Order: sequence, then structure tokens, then C-alpha cells
Amino acid sequence: MRIITGKYKGRHFDIPRTFKARPTTDFAKENIFNVLTQYVDFDGAEALDLFSGTGSITLELLSRGCRHVVSVEMDRDHHRFILDCLKKLSANSQGSSRDSQASLRDSRQLPPDCTAIRGDVFRYVKTCKQTFDLIFADPPYALKELAAIPDLIFERQLLTADGIFVFEHGKDHDFSQHPHFVEHRQYGSVNFSLFR
Repeated sequence: MRIITGKYKGRHFDIPRTFKARPTTDFAKENIFNVLTQYVDFDGAEALDLFSGTGSITLELLSRGCRHVVSVEMDRDHHRFILDCLKKLSANSQGSSRDSQASLRDSRQLPPDCTAIRGDVFRYVKTCKQTFDLIFADPPYALKELAAIPDLIFERQLLTADGIFVFEHGKDHDFSQHPHFVEHRQYGSVNFSLFR
């Protein structure tokens, strides 16, 4: 896994072979971020990365200058991997990490511009009081609640007035009739629907 551009450009992280996560391919990630430059100014943006998996999107958002990124991942090992990657990026600055079960600060050194949360995405979204300029969600393609995620984002009013929601999903879903749908992009087997 590598960071495509920005202040951490070229940094590589080795994903353990035991991981279940399916990171967004570099090809798809580079292309969707090129599209997103039309919608959001990354510099100073507030971003939310749901179903963070390996943290690939979180790291890319931080590299591109987001003021603050909230990363939400349920799996303990994946969350720990994200923390380790963040620690490697900024070993000398103090940040925060929250475990939704324990609500304890992690003693690791994290970039001050990232909050890594280990917890259930749906629980987080339903209780979140913050708004974001960019929300990225990459749930498991087989997740039974997948189709309901765009509605949940807009019901909870998590986007700023000009915010954009990027939803990665499998080919079996079509969100073009959703009232907030903007456009669809496909890169190989990876599909993105954009909403605002």
C-alpha cells in the first residue's frame, strides 16, 4: 500500500497477509482523487473515512492536507495497523486515538490531525455531531446494510453545505436514482458513486 501524492507521497506500508480488508487499488484511488479535486479543496478540509480497513484513504487524505481526518474501523487488527501507520508518519507529534468500547486514549504518537476510532460505523454515524467536507465510505461489498448507507449519511446531515460523499461499492448496486447522486465512476472492478 502506498500514498499517491502530497506531503507523504511515496510512503509504503506492508499490509499483513492475514488481513481480510480489500484496500482500494492504487489505480482506482489515484483516479477518484483526481475527480475529487473538482469537488473539494483538500487543504484544510474536515474528512471522515468510514470502514477504513487498512487506512489507505485516511493516509491519502492526511497527505493531501486535510486539517483533520476521523477514521472509523471495527476490526481490532486493522485498527491497530492504522495506528501503526499513523505513528510512522508522525513519530514526534501527539494526537488522539479513541476505542469506542474502552474510551481510552492510546499512548502511541499519532499525527494531531487524525482521530482513529475503533468501533461500529453505524453506531458512530448515528451519534456523530460533526459535519465534514468529505466523507469516504468503503464497506465490505457483501454488507447487507450497504444500500442504506447513503440515506443514513444524509439523514444524519453529516456533510457541510458544499460537502461530498464518496461511496465505494460493487457492480451490483446502482445509486443513480438517489436524490443526492452526482455521478458514478468505475475503474476496473471498483465503483464509486458520488453524492452531495
